[in-house]
Amino acid sequence: MREPPYLPFLSGPASLAPGLKPIAPENLIAPDTEAEAWLPEKRRIMKAHRAEVFFSNLPDVALIEASRLVTGHLPPPEEDWPTPLEGAAARVSDDLCLLQRGADGLWRLEAASLVAPTFWRLAEKAGQPLGGLHDPVPDANPGLVARIARMFDALRPGQVLERFNWTVQAGDARFTPDAAPLKALAANTSDEAALRVLHLRVERQTISKLPDSGLLLFTIRIAVDPLEAVLSSPDRVAAFQAAWNGTDPALAAYKGWPHYERLVRAALRRLS
Repeated sequence: MREPPYLPFLSGPASLAPGLKPIAPENLIAPDTEAEAWLPEKRRIMKAHRAEVFFSNLPDVALIEASRLVTGHLPPPEEDWPTPLEGAAARVSDDLCLLQRGADGLWRLEAASLVAPTFWRLAEKAGQPLGGLHDPVPDANPGLVARIARMFDALRPGQVLERFNWTVQAGDARFTPDAAPLKALAANTSDEAALRVLHLRVERQTISKLPDSGLLLFTIRIAVDPLEAVLSSPDRVAAFQAAWNGTDPALAAYKGWPHYERLVRAALRRLS
């Protein structure tokens, strides 16, 4: 098993706070920790499930601008794709989403190549304003959404912000528009197998503004690692347990954690 690249629970409980931090622009994508494990399967899904994982209301010129920002550090492509955004998404492990600010001041999802959704469907969010993207996150509206919108408005081209989300799931699937199969797997997993079946799922997100179009580019990288590899030391076990216990119950329910509570407790008992 590899060393997990991201361990955001070390920073404390899961939270709704944006937690955005500036990073160097060259780290928008690189280093791509998931490319080797995920890119072949990602490309297969992009072709087999295109209607589920891609949409765009934007002209190609905007998609080209986003593509160049994402793949500027890579060698020339070896394969043609229907759109520039898909061509870029096929070369990095990250999903790519573009938001446009409308005349009403609302940021809306207007294009995306989304192959590793964390339990939501692109068709349900396409064209939605920021508030619609976050429903039904507890307490997401209106305060959190307004705060995030102000951050988006103030973002300048050349700035890159980074944040992390995390959860647990049963199995190692990344193409997960529906959480039901994972919850069913958890329900049918014995306590003894908890460490082997449970995985930490981390979203690494970056946010940047395109200089010509003014669009917002979201990159979303999914890293999935067995809990057995994640909790490889007593310090990590203690930090994970504190973060799990300390997460607000409403947010834990939104994340589906009650479906994994039994297995998480079993895993922690085995490691204590």
